[in-house]
This record gives sequence, structure tokens and C-alpha cells, in this order.
Amino acid sequence: MTHQIKCKSISKVFYGDGVRTFAVDGVDLTFEEGEFVSIVGTSGSGKSTFLSLLGALDSPTSGEIIYGNESIHKRNRKQLSDFRFENIGFIFQQFHLLPTLTALENVMAPLFARKVSYDKRKRAEELLTQMGLEDKFHSLPSQLSGGQQQRVAIARAMVHEPSWLLADEPTGNLDTETGEIIFDLISTLNKEKSCGVIFVTHDPALAKRAERQIEMKDGKVTHDQRSIIYV
Repeated sequence: MTHQIKCKSISKVFYGDGVRTFAVDGVDLTFEEGEFVSIVGTSGSGKSTFLSLLGALDSPTSGEIIYGNESIHKRNRKQLSDFRFENIGFIFQQFHLLPTLTALENVMAPLFARKVSYDKRKRAEELLTQMGLEDKFHSLPSQLSGGQQQRVAIARAMVHEPSWLLADEPTGNLDTETGEIIFDLISTLNKEKSCGVIFVTHDPALAKRAERQIEMKDGKVTHDQRSIIYV
């Protein structure tokens, strides 16, 4: 099965006080398997809404998103949940770690209700070690720095080895140095695990280091180009 994602004229419209607002407006894009893509734009440009549509967290008002050869949003709720589990890993700006669970348990959390072919604990330990957190297995989120919490969140997103890693401002709450570490980790995962990466950022310098850069404004794609040099 191909892991290509194709967006066909997708729009997301919100209604309020008699006003119709296009958060995403007629976007046509194709993401190839294994790509490293940045999406940049000012606040309110539609980039985070677009990411939620790509990850099947929300449905477009019109148009369709085709994953492989099948429209994602024609599936029922359970099928969408299974689709996300099998194919998509999410990283958020706010980390969203469960405060009463240890780092190890947070990484294992997506697997708790799932039957998998591998040892869940061993997979989580391997990922945390890869993130440089081998001494933090039993630490609660409150005992970790922001950068460490984000690394736990990345490990959680990667625990089932998704085809695509979707990151919404993953360095937004971090200082520059820590943000650089997080970006390098995501870039390494893209190369070593062959997972596609689509990350939303407000930082043009980071965006330019992706293999492909997309700019959005007022819900529309205004620029789409590939880097000559991909770092």
C-alpha cells in the first residue's frame, strides 16, 4: 500500500454570528511517502487546521483527502481511530502528557487498548533511550524539563512506527537551543525510520531546512517549493 497523501480541493469552513470563515480554502496538495515537509504561515493562516484534517482529527467541509487509494473521511469513527493508530503519529506544542503516568507509561499509552505483535514495554524503552531519556523511565511529566517532555511526546508518537509524523509547532514552547535538539530528532526519525514528516512552524529558519516548504495565508497555499539543500 502506498503512503502517499493527496488533498483534492479541501476546505474547512466555520460559521459564527452569521459569518462564514474559510480556515482552509480549496487546497490541492500531494505528499509523497517519506517526505519532510514544513508548513509556515502567520497566526490564523489555516496551517494547524490543515494539519488536523491531514491527520483525520477533523473532517473537511468539502473536498477529500486520499490516503493510498482510499478517501480517509469515508470511514466510520472506529475505522478512523484505527487509521490514525496504524498510520499517524501526532506531536503537539503543548506536549499533552498524562500527568499521573511516568514517561514510560506515557509512551506506552497509545498501546494500552491495542493488540500488537511486539513487546510494548521494550518498544517504549528503546524509543526513550533513543531520545536520550534512559534515566527518566519512571519520572512524571512534572519532574521533566520542557525539552524532555517534548522528547517523551515524540517517543509516544513514534511508538507504533507510523507512516506519517504530524507535528504542530513542536518547538513553539521551547527555547532556541532545545528547539534545535527537537528539530534534529524529528529530522533523524524521518531519515532513519523513513516516516514522512509534516510539521507546522512559525519559524521561517526551521521551515527552510525541510525538504519541502509550504506557505499558507488566509487558508490558501501561497507557496510550495523544494529545497536545493535539505539539512
